[in-house]
Amino acid sequence: MKNKKFVRAVMIPAILQLFVFIVIPIIVGLVISFYNYNPLRSENTFVGFDNYIRLFSDAEFRTALKNTLIFVLTTVVLNIGLSLFLARMISRFKSTRVKNAFRMIFFLPCIAPMVATSVVFKRSIYPTVSGLLNMVLKSVGISSVNWLGDPQILMISVIIYTLWVDVGYNTILFSAGMDGIPSYVYEAADLDGTSEKRKFWKITWPLLGRTFQFVIVQTLISHFQMFAQFSVLIEKDGPQNSGLVLSRYIYKMAFEYKDMGYASAVSMILFLIILVVSFLEQRRTKVNWEY
Repeated sequence: MKNKKFVRAVMIPAILQLFVFIVIPIIVGLVISFYNYNPLRSENTFVGFDNYIRLFSDAEFRTALKNTLIFVLTTVVLNIGLSLFLARMISRFKSTRVKNAFRMIFFLPCIAPMVATSVVFKRSIYPTVSGLLNMVLKSVGISSVNWLGDPQILMISVIIYTLWVDVGYNTILFSAGMDGIPSYVYEAADLDGTSEKRKFWKITWPLLGRTFQFVIVQTLISHFQMFAQFSVLIEKDGPQNSGLVLSRYIYKMAFEYKDMGYASAVSMILFLIILVVSFLEQRRTKVNWEY
């Protein structure tokens, strides 16, 4: 009985937080999406599914959706691949101090404010004339690149920044997952004369299943919602709306045009996309083993 009371006492604040900051806002957003809602008006008319029907004829929404899918697919694949490679390299060191040093180095960008680092990239790394990247390119005889002004290059620039700022987090998770694999499994493989490459694909990769599932789902959710770099790095959503994504479009419609009913409809679509993609990914990478 005492244990049940303790569990309830611990769970009640968490459940309240869940309802206040997640469930209630989702319900309110869903309700607002059925209205022609403007917070500056005293009366807001019910429009039913008009906001959702409007999505089909909205060219900006289609552009934002396309850019979001391209950004998420590219960054998630590159992020997972790069962080897995870095974690593998770190795991090869025998010294715990050396491992922790590299983990700290890769994790540092993750704890820096994203707005601040976006400003640094915009003002110091990406400028066409005085940017660090173009100075490096010029030093090897390559002409300058308009990183934030060329619609063909803009998304690549945002992806590079996103990988720099986010890859360290997954590197830490993969590294911890590799450290959690029992050493006797590798010792048995060594006795059989198994190569490093085969040990990775036959031992490390399968036994990282749960870590991989968690990492990919969390990365998908995080990248679908990314907003700061698209607001700071990009001026007016970029040329030809090449930097417009759904998170930025929701903000634009809600707070610049005060069309919160339509913005809520877009946010519900984004919510459904994240929900479906996360569910499908969890089903695809379902793990049923123990060690």
